[in-house]
Amino acid sequence: MGALRLFVLLVFATWLGSGSAQAEKRVALVIGNSAYKSAPRLTNPVNDATLVGDMFKKAGFELVDIKLDLNAAEMRRALRDFGGKAREAEVAVVYYAGHGIELDGTNYLIPTDATLETDSDVLDETLPLDRALFAVEPAKQLRLVILDACRDNPFSKTMKRTIAARAIGRGLAKVEPTSPNTMIAFAAKAGSTASDGDSKNSPFAAALVERLPSPGLDLRKAFGFVRDDVLKNTGYKQEPYVYGSLGGDDVPLVAAKPVATGPQANPQDAVRRDYELALQLGTRDGWTAFLGQYPDGFYSNLAKGQLNKIAAEETRAGAAEKARQAEDEKARLIADRAKKAEQEKAAAAAKAAEDAKLAAEKAKQIEEAKATAAEQRRREAEAAVAKALADKQAAEKALAEKTANDKAAAELAAKQVAAVAPTSSQPSLSRQETAKLVQSELRRVGCLAAAADGDWNASSQRSLTLFNKYAGTKFDAKLASFDAFDAIKARQGRVCPLVCDHGFKADGDACVKITCRAGYRVNDDNDCEKVQDKKPVATREDTKKRDAERKQIEAAPAKPSASGQMICNNAGCRPLRPGCRVATRPYGPGGQANPGGGQTEVCD
Repeated sequence: MGALRLFVLLVFATWLGSGSAQAEKRVALVIGNSAYKSAPRLTNPVNDATLVGDMFKKAGFELVDIKLDLNAAEMRRALRDFGGKAREAEVAVVYYAGHGIELDGTNYLIPTDATLETDSDVLDETLPLDRALFAVEPAKQLRLVILDACRDNPFSKTMKRTIAARAIGRGLAKVEPTSPNTMIAFAAKAGSTASDGDSKNSPFAAALVERLPSPGLDLRKAFGFVRDDVLKNTGYKQEPYVYGSLGGDDVPLVAAKPVATGPQANPQDAVRRDYELALQLGTRDGWTAFLGQYPDGFYSNLAKGQLNKIAAEETRAGAAEKARQAEDEKARLIADRAKKAEQEKAAAAAKAAEDAKLAAEKAKQIEEAKATAAEQRRREAEAAVAKALADKQAAEKALAEKTANDKAAAELAAKQVAAVAPTSSQPSLSRQETAKLVQSELRRVGCLAAAADGDWNASSQRSLTLFNKYAGTKFDAKLASFDAFDAIKARQGRVCPLVCDHGFKADGDACVKITCRAGYRVNDDNDCEKVQDKKPVATREDTKKRDAERKQIEAAPAKPSASGQMICNNAGCRPLRPGCRVATRPYGPGGQANPGGGQTEVCD
């Protein structure tokens, strides 16, 4: 019965283990794109994908597909095939490392063959994030999408806008999954970019591999620890973020290892109980039945020793009985006055019986000593097993308590850092550095055209006033504050409309000069129109100007010039010198008459 009970327990345990393994099938698709044809090569995505894929394999996932450097057709095929495999799984995970882009609030994953010359190419050459969500949706218990695609996108700098107001955000946009039990993890918070770091793997991938495989650790706590690790390793510049929600139960990526809370079933327990029953019975039949049930093993050897002990006792009892009978025969012969020979024979027989008795008792003592030693070894072995089991349970309990304490300490430290870091970092910046940060964000949202130089002048104040107008905020425009910086940074895409001066037009996020062909000019509506030939027409202003010039000439004194006149005196006649004139003076200074009629040359 004991063997049958043990067999049934083993079969049930084997069935239960295989059933639990079959009850939770986990599959993962891992994509890493590094070799972009129209952008500089990325170093980390291929390394990150390989590292994360190995982590899923070690975590016991039944299927892990690792795909590297996929073009658009290959990415679509990989997601389509993975969607079919997710139908039979309880847990489905898609991990993507590479470039991503946000266009008008929608996130897209960029294959390696994308060129993205214009914003409309995004719809044709990339895959929307919803395609990855569609692939994991058939999973029955957990749907998880992990994106390490928030890098600074090189395509957005060269991409032409077909519509000037179209927003191309920085990083990825916030997303809320519509399916239950779905989580989407970003390497960086929406609207911000992630860092590749200086090592072989990005800080986000390294934290994932460290935290996600922890047995029994709920995914929400695991991603919380990932956030803390990345913030610490990037100097609080990169903050991972998780979107979506799960139920009230813990959802670990790797199931917790069973922890023994009490005495565990031992396959030898039934054998030990049967041995103790046979020991209490202490008969040959009992030990023979035990050996028939358990012919081999530790307890079987002990039972054989007990049988040897019983056999020695039987031998001793037989020898004692024979000695008693010999003594009785000797007494009878003496009483009957037997012959001396018969007496001697009887005496010899009695002596031999006594010797046999002593030998049997000695053999019994030896067997008893052996049985006692074997029983002592049994007790010591059972005590050692019990002590080892107790030590193991104590160690596992101590490990579980240490893990719980470490988690609590880490959570407390994270809360303290989150509460202290912002307030401690703000005072360390000067007013000029704060102004420069706010100016940079105002330039990004299209409210400031000047350079971010840290001088909070009238132009910067007008730009913050514009932001207040179009964003619905009420920040003091005379001061560059951290509150204003946080509010502007939270905005995605352009906030202030692009306004160009006369003679310029909007081209994406910049104003370019309008160039007209020969014979045309820019009119008041910023359109090119043909230049009309006009005939000169006299105006009232021209008449006034001519009259003023004539009056000015008439009022000016006459310039001296040669008049052709002659002057005559006693010496004769000669022409007047330039600038001189003829004057008549009949009388000289003494009252005498001047010769020649009194004509004289006067030069003023």
